[in-house]
Amino acid sequence: MKMVVKQMSPYVDGNKKLNVVIETPKGSRIKYAYDFETGLLKLDRTLPEGMVFPFNFGFIPGTKAEDGDPLDILVLNEEPLFPGCLVNARLIGVILAQQTEKGETVQNDRLIGLAIGKDAPTSQHSAELDKRTATEIECFFVNYNKLAGRRFKIRGRGGPKKAMSIVHQYEEKQVQE
Repeated sequence: MKMVVKQMSPYVDGNKKLNVVIETPKGSRIKYAYDFETGLLKLDRTLPEGMVFPFNFGFIPGTKAEDGDPLDILVLNEEPLFPGCLVNARLIGVILAQQTEKGETVQNDRLIGLAIGKDAPTSQHSAELDKRTATEIECFFVNYNKLAGRRFKIRGRGGPKKAMSIVHQYEEKQVQE
């Protein structure tokens, strides 16, 4: 899995969809993180009782954000996906945010997408990000980061075009090893 993820493009079908690797399933109290050195998922932390990830959480391969990790993405779909699952997603928005830890502030936006494909409900193929869902996601990440000793400041929201411009901005040029 390690070499595949390292060489994977962020895009599918000529930039219309994105590849996403799921790290943490919807409804999980356990936060997993992909370890790029081993190619395995590792336990990152456990959330307190009553707090769970509201949607599937993962990353977009072939990108590198300001924090040194691939871009984060929440995939809104009805069912939890297993850690390590590769899913294609369509961007529907972004929460623009800054994260401060130990006095250092970096841009750490949260992209939001929908799982697409033959198995995704047809109702999701044209769904958009509504204000209530965006607010719930913002509250989750503010509290999630607060528990980890970080500050997560919401700077705004954007639609699908803004979200895709962020992917293009942080696209990592592939280096052959």
